[in-house]
Amino acid sequence: MSATPPIPLLKRLTPGAWTALTWSAATAYAALLYLRLPHAPQEPPASGVDPLRYALINAAASAMALLACALLRSRPLPALALLLGGSVAASTTVSVADIPLAQFLAFDVALGFITATRRRRTGRAAAGMSLGVLAGYVLVRLLLGTSPGASAVLVMVLVTIVAWLTGRSVREDRRHAQALRTQLTTQAVTAERLRIARELHDMVAHSIGVIALQAGAAGRVVETQPAAARGALRAIESAGRETLSGLRRMLGALRQAEPGQQAETAPFDPAPGLADIDRLAERTTEAGVRVDVRWRSERRRLPPEIDMSAYRIVQEAVTNVVRHAGANSCQVFIDCQDDELSIEVLDSGPGRANSSGSGYGLIGMRERVGLLHGDFRAEPRPEGGFRVTARLPVPSGIS
Repeated sequence: MSATPPIPLLKRLTPGAWTALTWSAATAYAALLYLRLPHAPQEPPASGVDPLRYALINAAASAMALLACALLRSRPLPALALLLGGSVAASTTVSVADIPLAQFLAFDVALGFITATRRRRTGRAAAGMSLGVLAGYVLVRLLLGTSPGASAVLVMVLVTIVAWLTGRSVREDRRHAQALRTQLTTQAVTAERLRIARELHDMVAHSIGVIALQAGAAGRVVETQPAAARGALRAIESAGRETLSGLRRMLGALRQAEPGQQAETAPFDPAPGLADIDRLAERTTEAGVRVDVRWRSERRRLPPEIDMSAYRIVQEAVTNVVRHAGANSCQVFIDCQDDELSIEVLDSGPGRANSSGSGYGLIGMRERVGLLHGDFRAEPRPEGGFRVTARLPVPSGIS
């Protein structure tokens, strides 16, 4: 059993950790400018600021930001308010006319995460908080008679909008992916239910039909021909045991498919295939409807899903003859070529099986053939009786 691959480090970081890293990088950048790096092309923005005041204000702003990062997951809007307060406080330590973009990047990172993971109303409120602070900054600068730094404000507004749109896009992608997973799960469950329904119908309907015929025959001759009645009862027992074995195999497979369930230790009979057609014909003949099986080509090995589906199609077609056709016999023709398996079941009875497609048997046969990308037809014969044909493509390389 292979080990689960480790999650990359970047994906293990929480939104609070990403916000804290962004804040730390912005604070370090401002500190480097304050220390007047030798390669700086101009005077640092923090020129003339008292070192003690600079350190105290940045320490308080960083404390607010780290507390906000800790609260970001549980209380997003109060955390954003703290981040905005810390950004405003940190920006007062630099002597520039415009808002320093680096001090507000942490807030935009948090805004993107909240918009992606929270309700739409929370994301809109977070974006409104940022835009409200920027509007307040512009208003204060105008009241003081100084330039509001239109270019810097415009950049901050655009960055805020981009952060909000990015978070919204991620949120919509997640919702779409979740809806797609739910739809695929529903389709898988529906397909499995249909498969189980087909198996139960094909397996039980045939056996019950045979049992009904044998029971009727036994009831008619039980007084006059005890030996024939005993033979019919043995046929009923055999059909019942075979049906119980098939049900046991299906239930065992379902239990093994459940998570945490241990595999059954009792052996199961293999799934039926075309190798069991002669046995099917013999059992149906004993029930009173003679089945003549003719192979138009040599028998060959087939993929398991095609082999079992072919058997179930023949079984259901013969069951329809027994139950609906009112015929004493039917013919089964099987032609297995390199690229195609053809099945034809004919009867000449006066009855008519349901050819409209509303019967469960015909629906099951059509679904089996459709899943294997084959062709299926069920129609009355012009000369009387009924015809069922199925053509199943056989993958190349199967010998």
